[in-house]
Amino acid sequence: MHTTPEPWQGTRLAALSVGQVISWGVLFYAMIVAAPAVASDTAWPLTVVTGLFSVGLIASALVGVPVGRRLDRQGPRGIMTLGSAMGSAGLVIVALAPDPLWFGIGWVVAGCAQSAVLYQAAFTVLARRYHARRRGAMTVLTLAGGLASTVFAPIVAALLTVTDWRTTFLILAGTLAVTTIPLHWFTLEPRWQPMPPAAAREPDHSVAALLRTHRFWALTLATMLVAASLYMVTLALIPLFLEKGLDYTLSAWALGLLGAGQVIGRLIYVAIPHAAAAWLPLVVTAALSAITLALLAVIPGPAWLLIAVAIGAGAIRGAQTLVQASSVAERWGTRSYGAINGVFAAPITIVSALGPVLGPVAADATGGYTAMALLAAAVALVAAAIARLS
Repeated sequence: MHTTPEPWQGTRLAALSVGQVISWGVLFYAMIVAAPAVASDTAWPLTVVTGLFSVGLIASALVGVPVGRRLDRQGPRGIMTLGSAMGSAGLVIVALAPDPLWFGIGWVVAGCAQSAVLYQAAFTVLARRYHARRRGAMTVLTLAGGLASTVFAPIVAALLTVTDWRTTFLILAGTLAVTTIPLHWFTLEPRWQPMPPAAAREPDHSVAALLRTHRFWALTLATMLVAASLYMVTLALIPLFLEKGLDYTLSAWALGLLGAGQVIGRLIYVAIPHAAAAWLPLVVTAALSAITLALLAVIPGPAWLLIAVAIGAGAIRGAQTLVQASSVAERWGTRSYGAINGVFAAPITIVSALGPVLGPVAADATGGYTAMALLAAAVALVAAAIARLS
């Protein structure tokens, strides 16, 4: 059986990783930075601006299901190249939108593109390309993806100081097109190579069959609850720390360092023994989430200790990204990874899309951000118990 030489494998992994940095930076983080400028210029409420962006993320979750099936049936070159083109088109619609309706349509188009170019599609490529060696490749990819906000947040902020948000998004649309379209077209497989013997012997699980198993639903529910608990607290870290008496600047630094902690977590994930039971990584990250979120709730200070715990929460969130990415392959192999992972990831992506509002809503319901963090810790503890069944 023909196998691709290792140097070319490394080049293709590097190209896919660069594509992730650009795609995440342009299709996700740019809007987070630009949202206040959009609201200020258009006089649309900020909640409307961010809400329409979230609608696009939900579209990404829903479209990810058929995209996963297509990725299984054919190579990724055509799908991911088309995703890059759609992403650019969606951003052009966003930039030219005369009203919130067209702004939302633009983000729905961009959201459909996200399902074909961001982690979910890229993980399918790595699962099919590397099979048993996928863990290291996924770690490299997410380490690169973690740089997207570091690279693009200051770029977008700088563009907004010299031009308006519409021109900024047109520039970003062009950047996405001229970089990721050729990257995907020239470095991705036009069709899948034959599977190695070990992978070919794996059972070919159908989505319909898995949907009738308690193991699939336990995995999905536990992962969704871990994501909800972590996003609930980490995306509301600034108001949580303000409630504890830290000033805004220090709280913002804490949020930035939490992001850096994600890189640490992804490196720690590699240290988990490959022979460990499939359920163990999820149980560990869920349990550590419960402990860390509880500490963020109960520790009053000093600031350095709160920041250290926040970095720990970031590390767990970083590790959880890879736990989620490998969950399907660890349990059911790589033969139908795209289709199964599309269904598995859809509700988790929706929870992530709602992440920015989960914390404030829970804080209003419980009487404050400290109580919200305790609630999130309890949710993560429930997730750990359910994860044992996965």
